[in-house]
Amino acid sequence: MNCLVMKYLENTVSAPTQLPWYGVRTKPKHESMAARALKGKGYEQYLPLYRSRRRWSDRVIDSVVPQFPGYVFCRFDAARRLPILTTPGVLSIVGFGTGPTPIPESEIAAIQLVLRSGLAAEPCPFLHEGQRIRVNQGSLEGLEGLLLKKKSEWRMVVSITMLQRSVSVEIDREWVSEL
Repeated sequence: MNCLVMKYLENTVSAPTQLPWYGVRTKPKHESMAARALKGKGYEQYLPLYRSRRRWSDRVIDSVVPQFPGYVFCRFDAARRLPILTTPGVLSIVGFGTGPTPIPESEIAAIQLVLRSGLAAEPCPFLHEGQRIRVNQGSLEGLEGLLLKKKSEWRMVVSITMLQRSVSVEIDREWVSEL
């Protein structure tokens, strides 16, 4: 084939689009089991985890727990959701009205970036108000979120709007600017 024809075909044939992310609600304490089962069925799943330290009267327990208790994220075709709904540990798919509603790719990517950064991240209440900020330096550079002050430390909140759940990460106030 002619080189120009090859170039034209490369530019006109679109790359396969990725399926959207959806929130999958699980039975209490069944997030890991549901995530493993979804992976076993061949679905791309994401279960954000963090290290938690719990103090009991006689000991301290370190454990790894879900950032969003009761939820796993999964990519799938909403028209073919029965295999998701029949997965052990799964209760439902998050949505509005009669069908599932996709979660914006940017929100999942922001949560993944925060957790990969190595900074101390923890769940926090979903915020409806707050100043939008952008991180200008460090491992979270370019990330946008809400500024929150907890005791004497500054934190940035990144949210999954559909679940009304958020993750906060400690940041240096000097790293951020207003949007």
